[in-house]
Amino acid sequence: MRVLVINSGSSSLKYQVRDTTSNQVGANGLIERIGEGAGGPADHGEAMDQVEAELEGVLAGKPLDAVGHRVVHGGERFGEPVLINNEITRAIERLNPLAPLHNPANVLGIRAITAKWPELPQVAVFDTAFHRTLPEHAWRYAVPDSLYRQYGIRRYGFHGTSHEFVTGRAAELLGIPLEQFNAVVAHLGNGVSLTAIQGGASVDTSMGFTPLEGLVMGTRSGDLDPSILIYLQRQGLSADEIDTMLNRESGLKALAGNNDMRAIVDAAEAGDQRAQTALAVTSYRLAKYIGGYHVAVGGAQALVFTAGIGENSSVFRAQVVGRLGALGLKLDVEANRLRSGSPRVISAPDSAIPVLVVPTDEERAIAEATAAVVNSIHG
Repeated sequence: MRVLVINSGSSSLKYQVRDTTSNQVGANGLIERIGEGAGGPADHGEAMDQVEAELEGVLAGKPLDAVGHRVVHGGERFGEPVLINNEITRAIERLNPLAPLHNPANVLGIRAITAKWPELPQVAVFDTAFHRTLPEHAWRYAVPDSLYRQYGIRRYGFHGTSHEFVTGRAAELLGIPLEQFNAVVAHLGNGVSLTAIQGGASVDTSMGFTPLEGLVMGTRSGDLDPSILIYLQRQGLSADEIDTMLNRESGLKALAGNNDMRAIVDAAEAGDQRAQTALAVTSYRLAKYIGGYHVAVGGAQALVFTAGIGENSSVFRAQVVGRLGALGLKLDVEANRLRSGSPRVISAPDSAIPVLVVPTDEERAIAEATAAVVNSIHG
């Protein structure tokens, strides 16, 4: 099946055509500056015109069979991929308040495809779905129950498509049946999340009601005392100003003046104090969470790094694992330095548990989930 995978952002549209039988990528690209003027597409509809033009040669004689959309927030309703119709699109749109930076853009992508190719099956694959297995003691916040019942305030978790894909590949690499696999998976990119895996399922995760909670990220603060928000409002900052500050101006960007991990590592090695502090804060917070999740799963059988930083920054991996000596984790220095696009073990032979690097492939996961939904309907 030839699937067009769409990942719509508020001002960008990332796409990939993948053959789910051969796992070959026919084309991929990124369209940016949507709605920003300066020669960019006016809206997501125009962006889809550009995608169609770029795919003209690829699609010649080989039409698309389906479109798979990454949708960030599925709320409590969506626990698995679903075939999109008008009612589903409206249901996703009703979740916009839970992910105001992401879901509106996801809906724009869906509507752009519907307008261009109305007969083409579309499937929504939700970032939150893998975390629907969280037990109540992990997803519930200690706030009045009315907040959950009226506003849906609870832990949802994100990056689920990546965590699910990487969990399966890690279990396969170690020869452990998925249903018996306990691990801690660290998705480290511009967005960062940690997931506790027990029996192949998510039982806790660091992102919460929104992707802001948890670890230090590229431009997001992660955990902080909630009273800070009240204090800042009393100092005259608006809700929008606080939201922008915590989501777009915090994290590594606030600590080091830069949210590019490669540049921060280079600056730290050159003696830059802010960069060194940023690495220390970020690795310390992550190591604390890893220790907690090791307990949560009853003893992890592996620590797994994935995504841009997790796959590529040997320096940051070494800083994190260097803080986990109490758990008996040790890296093989040369294995950690090796750059490879394949899943691999980077721990020393005498490490208490293996430490892995497993490249994620969310587009592949979305394409495969899309094919499964469409095939189940058409038999």
